[in-house]
Amino acid sequence: MAFEPPQRLVRALGETYGDTAATEWLGPLPEHARTVLDHASLDAERVMAPGGRSSLVLLVRRSDDSPAALKIAPPFARPELERDALAHWNGWGAVRLLDETPDGGLVLERLHPEVSLRSLPEAKALLEAAGTVRKLWVEPPAGHGFESVAERTERQAAAMEPYRADPAAGELTAAALAAREELVAAGDESLLLHGCFRQGKVLGGDRAPWLAVGPEPLVGERAYDLARLVRDRVEDLVGASAGASTARRRVNKLADSLDMDRERLRGWTLFRAVESGTRALTAGRRQDAELLMEFASWL
Repeated sequence: MAFEPPQRLVRALGETYGDTAATEWLGPLPEHARTVLDHASLDAERVMAPGGRSSLVLLVRRSDDSPAALKIAPPFARPELERDALAHWNGWGAVRLLDETPDGGLVLERLHPEVSLRSLPEAKALLEAAGTVRKLWVEPPAGHGFESVAERTERQAAAMEPYRADPAAGELTAAALAAREELVAAGDESLLLHGCFRQGKVLGGDRAPWLAVGPEPLVGERAYDLARLVRDRVEDLVGASAGASTARRRVNKLADSLDMDRERLRGWTLFRAVESGTRALTAGRRQDAELLMEFASWL
């Protein structure tokens, strides 16, 4: 069986970690995947495609023939942080960690990868998403190694700085950076967060109807975690005549349903949209950047 990485993974790793690091890891990946499977006594069924943006995911069978999923991520993606978060949640709102291979692979409970919240009508999807993410917001484990929202966004803000002078993106970039400064200065929550929560990160399961996958865990305030969800289906929002008002209503509705400050959610949504937009510009994905910047301008 071939274990070639999906193109989505190849592109995303290069954009996030640099082409050199991505190439060095992706080159021996097929042979590495075979080694991981052998050491863990797993039988591969197929590679998930398009799959994730930071790991190779295989549907597998364990030695007792029970179904599972094997996730293999590069060391520079810090898979041990995902392992620690999943172990702490222990299946509460998230996919359950079944085992860890000697090679750093994560053996996870098998969900239904073809069924995510994006398969539901928007209103229903947002309701289910809110119910799922609130389960994840718990006290982090003692002695954890997760970075904080302030630390992660400080790095992101530094990468955004050159766009202050961009004729098209400068005004929004300045507004997003100012919002971040204010939010970080006044933040007072220290909960374990998913870090990349959106509809596509919530899959159907057997043990529970919906379970979160693919965390990029960190510690901080809930509004940061919810901000990525606000812009879900951004292409539909931008294409709709009432997109701007719908986006603002979505901020208010999600904030109210999860008992958080509307302005803090609006601010983090602005920052995260502009950060993604400037990152898309850097990677040459101008169409994606334009969608994100238009969305951000509505906030």
